[in-house]
Amino acid sequence: MIKFFGLQLIALIIMQVSNAQVVITPDKLYGQLFKDVQVQKIFPDGKTFVDCVPKRSVKDIMYDYGMMKGPKMDLKKFVEDNFTLPKAPPQLNYIQQEKDVSMHIKNLWGVLRRDVDPQPAEAGSSLLPLPNPYIVPGGRFREIYYWDSYFTMLGLKESGEIDMIENMVKNFAFLIDTYGHIPNGNRSYYLSRSQPPYFSLMVALLADVKGESVYKTYLPAMEREYKYWMEDADELKIDSVGKRACKMNDGSILNRYWDDAGTPRPESYKEDYDMAEEAAAELAKRIRVASPEALEKILSNCKINLYHNLRGGAASGWDFSSRWFADETTLPTIQVSDIVPVDLNCLLYALEMNIAKAAEVAGNKKSSHSYAQMACRRSCAILKYCWNSGAGFFTDYNITTRQQNDIVTAAGLFPLFVKIATKGQADTVTATTTTQLIKAGGLVTTTNHTGQQWDAPNGWAPLQWIAVQGLKNYSKTKEANDIARKWLALNEKVYLATGKLMEKYNVEDLSKEGGGGEYPAQDGFGWTNGVYLALKHLYPAK
Repeated sequence: MIKFFGLQLIALIIMQVSNAQVVITPDKLYGQLFKDVQVQKIFPDGKTFVDCVPKRSVKDIMYDYGMMKGPKMDLKKFVEDNFTLPKAPPQLNYIQQEKDVSMHIKNLWGVLRRDVDPQPAEAGSSLLPLPNPYIVPGGRFREIYYWDSYFTMLGLKESGEIDMIENMVKNFAFLIDTYGHIPNGNRSYYLSRSQPPYFSLMVALLADVKGESVYKTYLPAMEREYKYWMEDADELKIDSVGKRACKMNDGSILNRYWDDAGTPRPESYKEDYDMAEEAAAELAKRIRVASPEALEKILSNCKINLYHNLRGGAASGWDFSSRWFADETTLPTIQVSDIVPVDLNCLLYALEMNIAKAAEVAGNKKSSHSYAQMACRRSCAILKYCWNSGAGFFTDYNITTRQQNDIVTAAGLFPLFVKIATKGQADTVTATTTTQLIKAGGLVTTTNHTGQQWDAPNGWAPLQWIAVQGLKNYSKTKEANDIARKWLALNEKVYLATGKLMEKYNVEDLSKEGGGGEYPAQDGFGWTNGVYLALKHLYPAK
């Protein structure tokens, strides 16, 4: 009887949430069922269950689960009976054997296209419906992703798919208007965080094709996104942090990645949960406290802090990389919340400059000047805190230790991409890039080999584009050419061998695939397609 009334209460809460049309994540919606499915690893990929859609009312499913739960229950069958599982990616379409890679990509856009989502979303679905068509990355990534989309758009432009670019920009503006920011992707479980802020660069890309009036159209959305990143910045004291804003010891404002939730990521629940439990157990062996209650509080805070940092790593897009690790080696030492990332702040500089441009187009000179001034202050702060003369490179800054990280990563090329580096700095960065980051297949992500996917030996399409454009901005033609041609050749080599374009590549040993990370290598692949076409336009075959 107690179980029955407990379930009634859960059902009542669910109904109230539904009536209020509040977005609720799968871990909250399904409670113990969710935890059991994820912890028992019913599906190899933790993203499977969070993308499932219930076949009937959630309250009925939860009631039946409460009544049937027990040691003899076939949990996988229960899920398959009560939920529609996400469709497997259409593999046959991904391995078409066009001889020409560019033609393959142009044919692939239709495979990666998603039409207008049903409004509203199906009851219990984690999908956040979008009002216009869009392109997904591919593989397990069945929804739109924020920073992926900018690099996908580069290829859409080369394919003449201007309407799709505009549809995707409209979708992102819709997300900003609806939720106050662009989430990691259009899923409820991504709402607690954003990703690298490329929206203003998407607007600039569209404006290059359709004219400067585009800036005016999306000015309100850009300003609202900026407010999200600068939330509580005005309230900060010297040497303190808010959510995403950090007030440095000289009073300047820079930013960090942050996820509001202090719980395991629903899509990677078991991995996060297990890691936090292990970290807490190790901590318990090393400390002595006055009471069990005090110990429990310390261990609870340890877990919450780890969850925030794992989620922050996902917000960065670099999930995961040694650039975030205190020991530069192991994931449990992740400290994203302590890091002022050089690339994030360069993108926010670009956002400030593009808002200034948009305000000028809109005829608001005062606002334009204000944003330009903020951009100027940010560029000075980036050069002060992120230029690492010892490494000869731009690196991240740790706001807790008040020291620059020494690890050389491809993120250090962003100041060249947004044109704030001095000529001398660009010369030094180019030399360091040549000796440490340029490999046989293009630009490697970092110099560290950790088994994480955003470390060596992997190379990623977006970083190739940033590096090539950044080097070209400072007339480093030879080095830009070297990266671009090596990357294009590697893409073509793998395509001829497999019929696929991959999410990431091994740029150090061209006989091996890219690896590491929390899931198998994915093909499709949105941003690889986009960057390939864009680089092929700049560097056509001789």
